[in-house]
Amino acid sequence: MGERKAMKASAAANANIAIIKYWGRRNDALRIPTNNSISFTMDDQLQTVTTVEFSKTLHADSLVLNGRPGTKTELARVSNFLDNVRAISGKRRVHANVVSKNSFPTAAGLASSASGFAALAAAATKAAGLGRYKDKKQLSALARLGSGSASRSIYGGAVEWLTGKRKDGSDCYAVQLSPPERWKDLRNVIAITSSKEKRISSTDAMARTVRTSEMFKCRLESVESRLRIVRKAILERDFAALAPTIMQESDSMHAVMLDSWPPITYLNGISLEIMHKVVELNESYGHGQRNAVAAYTFDAGPNAHIYTTAKYERQVQKLLAEMEGIEKVLVCRVGEGVRYPRKHLF
Repeated sequence: MGERKAMKASAAANANIAIIKYWGRRNDALRIPTNNSISFTMDDQLQTVTTVEFSKTLHADSLVLNGRPGTKTELARVSNFLDNVRAISGKRRVHANVVSKNSFPTAAGLASSASGFAALAAAATKAAGLGRYKDKKQLSALARLGSGSASRSIYGGAVEWLTGKRKDGSDCYAVQLSPPERWKDLRNVIAITSSKEKRISSTDAMARTVRTSEMFKCRLESVESRLRIVRKAILERDFAALAPTIMQESDSMHAVMLDSWPPITYLNGISLEIMHKVVELNESYGHGQRNAVAAYTFDAGPNAHIYTTAKYERQVQKLLAEMEGIEKVLVCRVGEGVRYPRKHLF
C-alpha cells in the first residue's frame, strides 16, 4: 500500500458558559466530573477556529496559538490530546501542525479551553479520517479528555454534561437539552473586569478544592436540587425560574473555593460590585430574586456573565456603563455547536 497523503481539516467551536458548574473531578486522568453540569453555548464572539494537519514528514507536533508559537505547557497539552486521536486512528507515529485562533482573551476565565479543545477534537478527528466521530456523543467524550467543559461546546443551545457511572468514562459525555433557536431572546452580557491570565489554573484549583474544602460535600448534595430546577426551567423556557438558581450556583462554587486551603479567589472588587448591582436591579423591578430579570454567574475568573433577556438587555448594559474598572462589555446570544469551515488557517 502507498503512503497515505497528509490530511488537513479545520473546525470552529464556541465557548459555553455554565449555569450549573463543573468544579471537581472523581477521576483526574479521564476528566470525569463529580457532578453533572449545564451550560449555554455562546455565539461567534467567543469562538475558536483550529486547523490540524497530520503529516509523516513532521518529526514533532507544532502549535501556533493566536499568532505566536505555543508555550511548552500549551504544546504538551495539545500533543497529549492528539495522542488520543493517534491511538484511535492508528497514526501513532504521525505528528501534526496545529494552528488555533481565539476571538477573545485566552485563559482569562472566558472558557477558552472549552472552545479550544472542542475545535481541536473536531478538526483532528476529521483530519485523521475518523468519520465515526461525526457522532456528537463520541466527539463530546473525546473533547472531554482535553478539557472537561469542551464536552459541552460540541453542541449549541442548552447543554448538559453527564458525569456517568462507568469507571472508564464511556458514558461521560454531553447532550443537548434545548436547541439554540429556542433561546433567541436570551442574552449573556459579559463584563470583562480583567483580561489577564489567571494566577492558578482551573485544573489545579479544582484539585485543591476537592482535597481541602470541608464544604465541598455539601455542595455536591445541593447541586442535585439545582440541576432539577434548571432542567425544568429550560424545558419550560422560563428565565424567571432559572435566574435565582444561576446566581446561587455561582455563589456556591466560589464559596467552596474560598473554603479551600490556601483559599482560591478568582473574583475581584469589581466582580463583587457587579453582584450587588444585579441584586439591586432585580429588586428595583419589584421582582426580588425569586423572579429576577438578570442573573450573574462567574466561572474561574473575575469576568461577569450576566444572563438576561432581550427586554432587559439595555438596563443591564446601563448598569455596567455606570461602573468604573470594566475593560469591555460584550453582549452574546446563544450559539451553535461545532462547524467545519472550508477555509483553513494555513
